[in-house]
Amino acid sequence: MHLFVDNLINIDFSFLHPERGLLGETWLASTELIGDLDDQGMVCDFGIVKKTLREWLDDEIDHRLLVPTQSPLLELHRNGDRISLAWTFGDHKLQCSGPADAFALVEAEEITPAQVADWCKQQLQTLLPATLDSLQLGFDTEFIAGDYYHYSHGLKKHDGNCQRIAHGHRSQIHIWRNDIPAPELEAQWAQQFCDIYIGTREDVVQHDDNQLRFAYTTSQGAFELCLPEHCCYLIDSDSTVELIATHIADQLKQQFPADRLKVKAFEGMGKGALVLR
Repeated sequence: MHLFVDNLINIDFSFLHPERGLLGETWLASTELIGDLDDQGMVCDFGIVKKTLREWLDDEIDHRLLVPTQSPLLELHRNGDRISLAWTFGDHKLQCSGPADAFALVEAEEITPAQVADWCKQQLQTLLPATLDSLQLGFDTEFIAGDYYHYSHGLKKHDGNCQRIAHGHRSQIHIWRNDIPAPELEAQWAQQFCDIYIGTREDVVQHDDNQLRFAYTTSQGAFELCLPEHCCYLIDSDSTVELIATHIADQLKQQFPADRLKVKAFEGMGKGALVLR
């Protein structure tokens, strides 16, 4: 018997891509459960399985940096509860270090929905009811008809896992100019934020050789990230979605001072901030 749970949970994270570097992403997880009926006429208790899967995905993938440990592009070092790595993409290199909990070390050569699903299933086998014969797990991206962008960031003032320096989102953006949708402006900002790291200027501790190094210390520990300058977009504030939306709206207001402007910036799926100018 097959059971299914669609739209189980959406997860926001960043990962290392062989050509694009640091890439923010949002996936929606779904699952199929396969097993025989028990004396209650059930394969398993939906509530227990959904809770187990959601908590594991939330703890082990959400707001982490996914690292393909079998890739030849990776140099990885672990020292106690800290991880440091270097990643080569094209002619460029990035470096990142932080507490081990900020990373998901995926035993794969590349981060793809299929390879991450296989890795997750291996980790989850011992956590699920013995009555299940097998678990199928799938990841999909949200269908977005308009423009969107992938961005990564870290929020040093956040009390939770958003403080991790390299996590991210796949996000759409809606802009209205004088109450009329402005797809050309949406496309411009989607291009501006294509595969970007949105960094806070005060977190830059070094800038040389066309590289930017960000560093800060939070309740979870010390974080550091070094990226090519062209992969970064600096703002004067923290990079919450509220402040990202405010930054976009302020930039547009400078461009069109006499117009009414509305910016709806998403942080992953189904959430974000709305700013009027």
